[in-house]
Amino acid sequence: MNPYHILWADDEIDLLKPHILFLQTKGYEVTPVFNGMDAIEKCTDPKFDLLFLDENMPGITGLETLEKVKQIRPNLPIVMITKSDEERIMEQAIGSKIADYLLKPLNPNQILISIKKIMDNKRLISEKTTSGYQQDFRQLSMAFGDNLSHEEWADIYKKLIFWELEMENGGDKSMKEILDNQKSDANTYFAKFITKNYEEWLNNPNISKPLFSHQLMKKKVFPILTGDQSVFFILIDNLRLDQWKILQTTFEEYFTIEEESTYYSILPTTTAYARNSIFAGMLPAEIQKAYPNLWVNDDDEGGQNLHEEELLQKNMQKNKIEGKMTYHKITQLYQGKQLADNINNLFSNKLNVIVYNFVDMLSHARTDMAMIRELAPNESAYRSITKSWFLHSPLFEIIKNITNKKSRLIITTDHGTVFCKRPYKIVGDKETTNDNLRYKQGKNLSFDEKNVYFTRKPERLFLPKRNLSTTYAFTIEDYFFAYPNNFNHYVSYYKDTFQHGGISMEEMIIPFISLKSK
Repeated sequence: MNPYHILWADDEIDLLKPHILFLQTKGYEVTPVFNGMDAIEKCTDPKFDLLFLDENMPGITGLETLEKVKQIRPNLPIVMITKSDEERIMEQAIGSKIADYLLKPLNPNQILISIKKIMDNKRLISEKTTSGYQQDFRQLSMAFGDNLSHEEWADIYKKLIFWELEMENGGDKSMKEILDNQKSDANTYFAKFITKNYEEWLNNPNISKPLFSHQLMKKKVFPILTGDQSVFFILIDNLRLDQWKILQTTFEEYFTIEEESTYYSILPTTTAYARNSIFAGMLPAEIQKAYPNLWVNDDDEGGQNLHEEELLQKNMQKNKIEGKMTYHKITQLYQGKQLADNINNLFSNKLNVIVYNFVDMLSHARTDMAMIRELAPNESAYRSITKSWFLHSPLFEIIKNITNKKSRLIITTDHGTVFCKRPYKIVGDKETTNDNLRYKQGKNLSFDEKNVYFTRKPERLFLPKRNLSTTYAFTIEDYFFAYPNNFNHYVSYYKDTFQHGGISMEEMIIPFISLKSK
């Protein structure tokens, strides 16, 4: 690595020779100048990586020099050095976006720490991240082969997300490839875990099992509907656990996190099944049986999530939950703005449910629009777009208003999405009408059974059964279904897109966050 070049401006530069010699022994090149004008002239040379700038120099002052240097080299890191600890000077320097601020008399190690903090920050973070992941890699890989519980799988997923986000902030590219491969391996083992246990979880009340979609309201939300405090339940469709983690710091500015946990989405991991189950407090087949007029099958006409408010009302009545409830579904920008403008009208209600559909629309837009695919070519970019949307959305304004009223807030989702890379051939008859790429249902489905979770007894998974030979098939890992008669089109159009409906950690292990206003 080439040595860093430091430009040091100080009218008493001769007195600083011991410090300059010290830096040279550490491999840095230092060019001294005696005044601000020389510093301004020299900084035009792109070889300089850092400027040390004395605040109190005759002629043009350090602050004046700082302003002019920023005009020439706006991204050049500058360390202001001064004898004065006057607050006004500090504020002016910091306001001009200095990289650091040091007080005389200087200490050699103080100078070295400042340089490393500024110039070596990314390298040091990368080395620490790589070292930390290398230590965890073997432990994670060995764990996949163990007989893990649903809690342990959630912990593994959280740990993989942790390292994924750490490497985004600085990490060796080769280690990122290793992490991607390890995450893929984890999903392979997770799919085996789900296919082995899912049916028994739903049918055996006496075994340990995850919290599922249909239990969420009763177990997590209804118990906190006590007292006079209003509760806002915000469900952001398609919000994955990694997306929550990049939003978390923003929420923590306004709220105290009382609970940060996960639960498991039911299958299929889609809005029509999972979200109806959340609000009804029932599994899909139970909803169809109890409220046939409120359930819409895949091949029926009409929207499948038009009756969520009615299902929630019935769920509250069944659980003897009293008090006013409001329900708001946001699918357009103007609806979010209207709700933000009228949020003060909701604080007297016991429960306010807000369903926000942006993240779901983003994943589908990424499939359908070339521009969005360019903006979000991978998972890192997908997370970045999610955060940018949130910070500029009416939802953020709604949340800030909630904290001002000291209300309770729940953030959750109905399912996640997975980045699909591999096509999987399936054949179905004309009754296989749903266009979801991660699951299919029909009476004459044909597919290689090797990498698919399927059932010919939908009642065992509490799924609606259209006829005696109805089969449900779910993709695993990063596969997506494609029909052989138009196979190349499906592959080119849907490869490297975000989809949901099947079995993966990203789709099934999803966040539940309970927050309290600070």
